[in-house]
Amino acid sequence: MNLRLEDVSFKYPSGVTALEHVNLTVSDGEAVALVGENGAGKTTLAKHLNGLLRPTQGAAWVGDQDTRRNSVARLARSVAFVFQNPDEQLFERTVRAEVGFGPRNFGAAPAEIEARVQAALGRLDLQAFADRHPYDLHLSQRKRVAMAAALAMDTPVLVLDEPTIGQDAGGVALVGRLVESLKAEGRTLVAITHDVDFCAEHFERVVVMADGRILSDGPAGQVLAQTQVLAEAAVERPQLIRLAEALGWSETPLSVDAFVDLLALRQKEGS
Repeated sequence: MNLRLEDVSFKYPSGVTALEHVNLTVSDGEAVALVGENGAGKTTLAKHLNGLLRPTQGAAWVGDQDTRRNSVARLARSVAFVFQNPDEQLFERTVRAEVGFGPRNFGAAPAEIEARVQAALGRLDLQAFADRHPYDLHLSQRKRVAMAAALAMDTPVLVLDEPTIGQDAGGVALVGRLVESLKAEGRTLVAITHDVDFCAEHFERVVVMADGRILSDGPAGQVLAQTQVLAEAAVERPQLIRLAEALGWSETPLSVDAFVDLLALRQKEGS
């Protein structure tokens, strides 16, 4: 299921233009990260991927569904959206009920709902909180509840707005493992993130945005090495790329493992 934005512009009722002539295609099974400073248009773009916003100009497609002609409820069967602030989407009295809402609303059988809930809770390390009220949990845990609720919908596409926000190192690692497992399953992922190190390690394609426009779009290793483009978008390059540059390396390692492998190779060549 491909996602397509065709010459999309969007203006809010206040008169603010948030997107200008954006063209973007996300192919089935891709993992794409959107980066840029606050106000760049990232979340506005992402909300066009499931009909939460409709283009002022142009068209947005989810597979063969034109978002202008399909309801959000219909599009939600294809695209699950996790908001940056989980408090904007959590409303049930228990974590279990919250995670089960999507499949319940889609008409899944009770046994299927329970299976999806248990699987989603397990993947986000939330089993111990199943019968707690979501608002009795810490923000980082509520964020994971929102992600579990999206997972339980079993959609082919997930949109994650700032998935690592509020997470400690263990939480970031957990979200990273989740992203990798979803990629292995062939899910399509679109993530909005300010965490460029997380972005570099887990997303193969990066889209840089500023002022409602796409400045760069391509493989993570290439895009995240574009110093001038990232400066224009007020995005700092990943720390491993900066360290490699400081060491005089031409390569752009995106993960600790890649950096260590390069270091071992250089030490071997040096010896």
